[in-house]
Amino acid sequence: MTVYFIGAGPGAADLITVRGARTLAACQVCLYAGSLVPRELLAECPPDARLVDTAELNLDEITAELVQAHEAGHDVARLHSGDPSVFSAVAEQMRRLDAAGVPYEVVPGVPAFAAAAASLKRELTVPTVGQTVILTRIAHRATAMPDGEDLATLGRSGALIVLHLAARYVDRVVEELLPHYGADCPAAVVAYASRPDEVIIRGTLDEIAGQVKEAGVLRTAVIMVGRTLGAEQFRDSHLYSPERERHVC
Repeated sequence: MTVYFIGAGPGAADLITVRGARTLAACQVCLYAGSLVPRELLAECPPDARLVDTAELNLDEITAELVQAHEAGHDVARLHSGDPSVFSAVAEQMRRLDAAGVPYEVVPGVPAFAAAAASLKRELTVPTVGQTVILTRIAHRATAMPDGEDLATLGRSGALIVLHLAARYVDRVVEELLPHYGADCPAAVVAYASRPDEVIIRGTLDEIAGQVKEAGVLRTAVIMVGRTLGAEQFRDSHLYSPERERHVC
């Protein structure tokens, strides 16, 4: 049978995609991270489904659960928070399933940065202000960042930067980005985006660290730094401009 890597979305149970919910409802086994995936989503599973919380399992144990369910003839839902394409640790699971000959599919979900942008009521790409978004993290007691992907290097572009898994190290983020973005650059932190306990912090780069600490934000948050967060004076998009040349087919 098939393993389905399903993006559960950023937190709110109703932000899972229609495809994700339908797939979840058709799987006899569901593996989920109990600390990240909302419990309400498990109500979408069949009443007799086997539910496995992977919070205390290592990669080999998770793989064994997936392979065992496949060999028993069951479709398996592997629920991941956000979208599987970003910081989900799906790649190493896929590699193991490839080696075991287990088929799988990926169902995309709403990523955390998109939910954060929605909460901030901001478009992250604004005409003449910024057209590039960098999604990254920092290395701290985890997998080292590849050469050239440190904040000091990425920050030279001046593009909007979105950091996952970095709220605990906000002082370091500010220190490394200040030389490139300036103290007055707009910054924001959104924790638990889309959830009832969502926390939104807005400020400038030189003050955001203090605000984060005062709010007690330590995890499940994204940090955003860039001029588009505060853009007010900018040209309308060329997409809908009356001067745009239109071709009728």
